[in-house]
Amino acid sequence: MRIVVHGQQAFGKAVLERLLERGENVVAVCCAPTKEGKPEDPLAEFAREKGLPLHQPASWKTPEALELMKSFNADVCMMAYVLLFVPEAVRDAPKYGTFQYHPSLCPWHRGPSSINWPIAMGKTRTGLSIFWPDDGLDEGPIMLQKTCEIGPDETIGDVYFNKLFPMGVDAMLEGLDLVKAGVIIKHDQRLDDGSYESWFKKDIAEIDWSKPVSEVYNVIRAANPAPGAWSRYKGSKFDIFDSSKVDGSGAPGEILSITDDGITIAAGGGAILAKRVRGEDRKKVPAADFAAASGMKAGDKLDAPEPKKQA
Repeated sequence: MRIVVHGQQAFGKAVLERLLERGENVVAVCCAPTKEGKPEDPLAEFAREKGLPLHQPASWKTPEALELMKSFNADVCMMAYVLLFVPEAVRDAPKYGTFQYHPSLCPWHRGPSSINWPIAMGKTRTGLSIFWPDDGLDEGPIMLQKTCEIGPDETIGDVYFNKLFPMGVDAMLEGLDLVKAGVIIKHDQRLDDGSYESWFKKDIAEIDWSKPVSEVYNVIRAANPAPGAWSRYKGSKFDIFDSSKVDGSGAPGEILSITDDGITIAAGGGAILAKRVRGEDRKKVPAADFAAASGMKAGDKLDAPEPKKQA
């Protein structure tokens, strides 16, 4: 079977590695163009290392891009972590079409921050979908899905790198096996509209210490390592990364204690122990070191969030 791998970053590279280990016939590799001043994509580097034809069109919406995909005479295209929109004509150019990986249980949590949102919402399970994309936003008939637990203290980094990444690589290969076996579409689970959430951006990750401590903790986990949940102390922003829920009571945002373990901050019905933070110098340091450098002391209060502007 003639296969096109379309993807980027470490996930795309991992899928390509597995295909080559299995002796699959990869006829072309596609990824986004390298931006000036930025390092080359790991998938592109690996494809060149293996002597595979590499193509990096800036857009797939052109007649030239369609002719490029047709020229591969492929049986299937495997889209592994793709950010550029690929129109229907290009997706349908391979004999059996194109299937794609998405790190959520579609139709839920479609969108670019699909791992952050289930954690921020306090969900205990998430998963991944291998599906046949249409022109919607992470929409299309589902081929297969896998689920995994979100541990009570796991961050976005834990869930992705330890679970959704390796599970996703396996699932992409399983999807290829289903195509080879003639199971082109296993089932369509779009039973309702599900949910689409946009980027989990920095403004969303601002901490409101008056919220229940579980909600605060979920936001911190969902933003670790990116974009970083944050608060203000005397007008200066700082991000909180490694943390835990602990017992404690006080006014929202009150500094209850500072120890070698970190800074304990009061939230609704409990407290957060911030262990590692990043100040405006952009360096991640132990929270106790940040407190000493900023003059923070027990009894101080963090700044309340500014009112959100109405759209």
